[in-house]
Amino acid sequence: MEFLKKHIMQNYKKYVIMMIFFVLGIFLGVFFINQADENQKTEIQQYLGNFIGDLKNVETIDQVEVLTSSIYDKLWLTISIWFFGTTIIGLPIVFGLVIYRGFCLGYTIAIAISFMGFTKGFLFILITLVLQNIIFIPALIGLSVSGFKFYQSIIKDRRKENIKISFIRHTIFSTIMLLLMVISSFLETFISTKLLKILIKYF
Repeated sequence: MEFLKKHIMQNYKKYVIMMIFFVLGIFLGVFFINQADENQKTEIQQYLGNFIGDLKNVETIDQVEVLTSSIYDKLWLTISIWFFGTTIIGLPIVFGLVIYRGFCLGYTIAIAISFMGFTKGFLFILITLVLQNIIFIPALIGLSVSGFKFYQSIIKDRRKENIKISFIRHTIFSTIMLLLMVISSFLETFISTKLLKILIKYF
């Protein structure tokens, strides 16, 4: 934990920048739903209704499938940010991925509240999103900051030795962030999904 605290303190400006981009993505997701036309809103409402209906009718959820899918998603996200963070031209893609994940979160929150009402929507969000995102979002921001830091290190000092050391640090830190994301996948699968299955009858 001391290692992570030190990393945050040394790079707090980068963390602030990444958080701004993530929050921007959330606002874009909410804005997209609010600006959708009636046909789009109807389709979204039908999809959400079908999802809830299917979940009510399913006796047991295949937790292995849910966990595998979640870890696979986190793995590819980590590899993408790690890879693009190691290239000079890839930094905008890192920012883009952060915005996209924020957009997905804002989109989901807006859908839940718009079509379930504030009370049920808030409960749905609390059950399905909050727990795992307490770990996932900081890990995503940390991973992105590591790529940002590696990029700046290359720009400032292009000596092979410096690039090698920075690359190793970036890779190790990215691996730690991946492990945190995997933990968030376990929380999503074995706690959030189970809670949703128990409480789905109220939606």
